[in-house]
Amino acid sequence: MSTRQDGAKSPPVRSETDLVAWIAAGEKPKADWRIGTEHEKFVFHTDTLTPVPYEGDRGIRALMEQLMARYDWEPIKEGDNIIALKRPDAAPGGTISLEPGGQFELSGAPLRSLHETCAETQEHLFEVLSVGEDLGIGFLGVGFSPKWTLEETPHMPKARYKVMTRYMPEVGKRGLDMMYRTTTIQVNLDFASEADMVKKLRVSLALQPIATAIFASSPFTEGQPNGFKSLRSEVWRETDKRRTGMLPFVFEDGMGYARYVDYALDVPMYFVYRDGRYIDVAGASFRDFLAGKLSAMPGEHPTLDDWSDHLTTLFPEVRLKRFLEMRGADGGRWRRICALPAFWVGLLYDETSLDAAWDLVKSWTDEEREALRNAVPREALATRFRDTTVQEIAREVLRISHAGLRRRQQLNRKSQDETIFLAPLEAAVASGRTVADELLERFHGSWNGRIDHIFAEFAF
Repeated sequence: MSTRQDGAKSPPVRSETDLVAWIAAGEKPKADWRIGTEHEKFVFHTDTLTPVPYEGDRGIRALMEQLMARYDWEPIKEGDNIIALKRPDAAPGGTISLEPGGQFELSGAPLRSLHETCAETQEHLFEVLSVGEDLGIGFLGVGFSPKWTLEETPHMPKARYKVMTRYMPEVGKRGLDMMYRTTTIQVNLDFASEADMVKKLRVSLALQPIATAIFASSPFTEGQPNGFKSLRSEVWRETDKRRTGMLPFVFEDGMGYARYVDYALDVPMYFVYRDGRYIDVAGASFRDFLAGKLSAMPGEHPTLDDWSDHLTTLFPEVRLKRFLEMRGADGGRWRRICALPAFWVGLLYDETSLDAAWDLVKSWTDEEREALRNAVPREALATRFRDTTVQEIAREVLRISHAGLRRRQQLNRKSQDETIFLAPLEAAVASGRTVADELLERFHGSWNGRIDHIFAEFAF
């Protein structure tokens, strides 16, 4: 989720054409395509295995203050609260931000290669683990909080989260679980044109359940198996159906920027940001806002910043802004943080691979895609599809991705290309065993049914 920063007022929106143009401005020639990786981690006290609150000598704020003191991060504030960190203006780097329950996120810089992405991840983990060790704070890489109840989970002091917390129970059963008890790995990728965007969006939506299966790592709730391999993915099915899902309209004739804008205008709003504060307009229509008929702000029209903010509150399996955001994977440890962008870059950033991926999925129907998405959270790689399994589809998709990364010929200092980052995924698919399967095996075996072992064996 984005962190809003004050700045110059953005231009007003005069018509839907302005909204379309805002998205279209994200088009980039292939030479300028970049990779932006985001990853979230649960934060816990290593002595008590309890979640870390915002305040206190060993709290989230203290963690961020130490990162500022040691590693040249600067604060982003909301009132007196530090809610995110950024690098100095002249320095490259991403942003560290807080998810609603204290999940600690790096939104990485746009980088040219997966080697750079993995180096960025390693630097970030070195910094947070170094500070965390001194504070008695650890970091856990799985997709759903394995032990803590919703009531035990702290709330971070961000105003937009207060709006969402109030509204979520009105529109779905699991919205608060999504906010406070899930983590993910995501990657943001570019497109060259409207046609390129459409093709990439269709391929990535169809294959998002395959990524969900490969990255499944959330089989526990409050200390016990929950019956799912990716509970994080299942939670999204019961969050808010108007802003989530597989977007079947993307596969219809005439799909383009304008059609996505039409969809986004009909997704209810959460808030409007004005003069340093978030105005709760949850459930209101952006169409009404565009017409100056927003009941909470009569006569006022949106700016392009309002539009950008609104797009961050849409949560489909793949999200379109000025880039495409892959949203299907559970959180994981560092090798999978590097592997998720590798999976998608190999498929979408090589034309031959993109064509092959489209050939694989183009005959799938809306009903089949939806059924696949609904089944994968429980069965992961064992999910049946047509006359095969997700494991076999994943094997073919990884073959396509591997070939795409090979053709990119992005080499590190050891002359290794980017295919090295697919290794943990290729091993999982070959064996049919996800992280969730490994966790369940340990829970029923060497852990003797005690979830606390996860904090030692699956921490970063």
